[in-house]
Amino acid sequence: MKRFLFAGYAAILIALTFFSYLFVDANFMYFSSPLKGFDGQHRSLIAGTYFLLISIFFGIYIFLIKNYNLIFPNLSKLKKIIMLLLIPVFAYPAMFSYDLFNYIATSKVLFYYHENPYLVMPIDFIGEPTLMFTRAANKLALYGIFWTFISGIPYLLSLGNYLVSIFMFKLFAGLFYLGLVFLMWKLTKNKLSVVLFAANPLVIIETFISGHNDVVMMFFALLAIYFLRNKRIFLAVIFLILSVFIKYATLFLVPLFLLTILQYAKNKKIDWSRFYLLAFFSMFAIFILSFLREEIYPWYTIWPLTFLVLIPQKRKLIYLYIGLTFGLMLSYIPYMYFGTYSDPTPFIKILFMLFPPACVFLYQVIKVNKKSIL
Repeated sequence: MKRFLFAGYAAILIALTFFSYLFVDANFMYFSSPLKGFDGQHRSLIAGTYFLLISIFFGIYIFLIKNYNLIFPNLSKLKKIIMLLLIPVFAYPAMFSYDLFNYIATSKVLFYYHENPYLVMPIDFIGEPTLMFTRAANKLALYGIFWTFISGIPYLLSLGNYLVSIFMFKLFAGLFYLGLVFLMWKLTKNKLSVVLFAANPLVIIETFISGHNDVVMMFFALLAIYFLRNKRIFLAVIFLILSVFIKYATLFLVPLFLLTILQYAKNKKIDWSRFYLLAFFSMFAIFILSFLREEIYPWYTIWPLTFLVLIPQKRKLIYLYIGLTFGLMLSYIPYMYFGTYSDPTPFIKILFMLFPPACVFLYQVIKVNKKSIL
C-alpha cells in the first residue's frame, strides 16, 4: 500500500507539473510550444481536468491524515514524500498567479538596473523584454524591504538567466517550506502536525508551483515563536520584525507577543495551545479582511494554517479549514471555464470556495446529532 501511495503521490505531482504548461503565456519567449494558448481554446477540458486532479490530490491528502501513523511509522518515510516536492518546482509558475514574475521583476529593478523598486516601476525600463508577460509591472514594490533584499539571493544565483531564476525562486521558497515544517516538528514533536501542513495540496501548489513567498513570512514568524517559547525575547522580537517586513500580515501577531512577554514578566505559565489558537484566529482575521484591499487569495490560507496544525487536537476546526483550502483551490475553476473575472465568475468562485467547508460543517452537525440520539 505504501509503495502504491508513494507512486500515486508522485503521479499527481507529475500530472500537475505537465498540466501547468497548458497555461503558458503566448508572449513568454523563453521557450516555444504548440500548447501555447491551449487553456483559452479548450476551457471545458481544462476546467474538468483540473477539478479531477485537485480532487484526487485532496483525496490522497485526507488518506494520509487518516492513516499517518501507519504510513509514516518514522520520519524517514515522511521525508521521502516531502522529497517528491522537487517535481513541481519545474512547473510553469503562472497557472494561477503571476506573482513569481513580479518578484523577479522587482529584483531586477534593484539588482540589475540598480534602482529603488519603491520609487521606480519595472514598466519604466523601455524595452525590458519580460514586460511582455509580467503582470503588475506598473506598480512599485508590493512587499516589505526584507523580502526585496533577500529575493536578491535567488535572482543573483540565476546569473541573469530568466528560466533559471524561476526555478531558483521556487527552490528558495522551498527551503523556507522545509524550515517551516522542521519548526513545526520542533514545537510539537507530533507527526500529524507535520503531515497536516506539509502534505496540504494548497500549500504545495502555492509554494512549489506558483512560488509564493508566504512560507518565507511564516517561517520567520514561527521562528520568532520558537525563541519566544525558549524565553529568548530579543531574538523573538527580531525574527517577528523580519516576518513583518516581508509581507506585513504578521503585524496582527504583535499584540499576542506583547501579552506573552508581559506574562513572562509576571512569572505566569504560558498556555501554548491557547497561544497557537489565538495566533490562528489573528491570522484568520487578516485573511478574511484581505477582501477589503482586493480579494481573498488562496495562498493567504497558509498564514492561519501554520498555527492551526500546531494544535492537532482541534480536529473539527482543522477539518473545516481543510474544507476551506479545498474550496479555495476549486475557486480557480470559474476563471478557467469562463476566461473572465467579470460576471458570473466572482459569484461562482464564492460558491466553489464555500461549498466544501459547508459540507464538512453539515457532516459534523449530523454526526453530533446521531451521537446524541444514540
